[in-house]
Amino acid sequence: MKTGEGFFFTIEGTEGAGKTTVLNLVQQYFEKNNIKVTSTREPGGVRIAEQIRTIALNTKNKEMDPKTEALLFAAARSQHYEEVINPALARGDLVLCDRFIDSSLVYQGTVRGLGVGIIEDISRFAIGYGRMPDLTVLLDVRPEVGLERISSAGEAREINRLDVEQIEFHRKIYEGYKQLAMKNPARIKIIDGEQSLEKVASQVIQKIQEAIDCSQKGTL
Repeated sequence: MKTGEGFFFTIEGTEGAGKTTVLNLVQQYFEKNNIKVTSTREPGGVRIAEQIRTIALNTKNKEMDPKTEALLFAAARSQHYEEVINPALARGDLVLCDRFIDSSLVYQGTVRGLGVGIIEDISRFAIGYGRMPDLTVLLDVRPEVGLERISSAGEAREINRLDVEQIEFHRKIYEGYKQLAMKNPARIKIIDGEQSLEKVASQVIQKIQEAIDCSQKGTL
């Protein structure tokens, strides 16, 4: 990856899909192979965005209107993109991001019923109509499995406002992601997230490496 180009990778999935754990292993692999990595998350990643995250995901804020939710995530994304993602790509880094615009398209656009087109417009505005991910991996984990993982993790994992939604909400999220992946097969690749952690991480690494190789050849 050359300076000014970088590579933008995002990982998506339902609550408890294992995104953060997988991303940590991916980061370790590429850093061991002397590739400059910037690993980050949404909502959050920088001080202001983390403050917004606290409001948006606070379990006490159950009365939050869907429009408020969408705008909070967009505001956090704007700050995060300008402070972290855009500069890292300009340096030529491999950017690994836990969630990005696809989360908003599914959670607020589809499941909250605000409309995918509206959420896409807001989200693209938030990043200054900048760069979308070069590759996105969707971890395919059934919502029942993800929620059981969250329950088993106990205090080791942050419990947020979305985690405590009814099971039907999580099932809609799961289906929403599948539909989004079907509409964007060139960018969004589905990996079985219910395999062993080692297999999942290995397959994610392979997808990233293949995409980087293609982009360097100018065939992505």
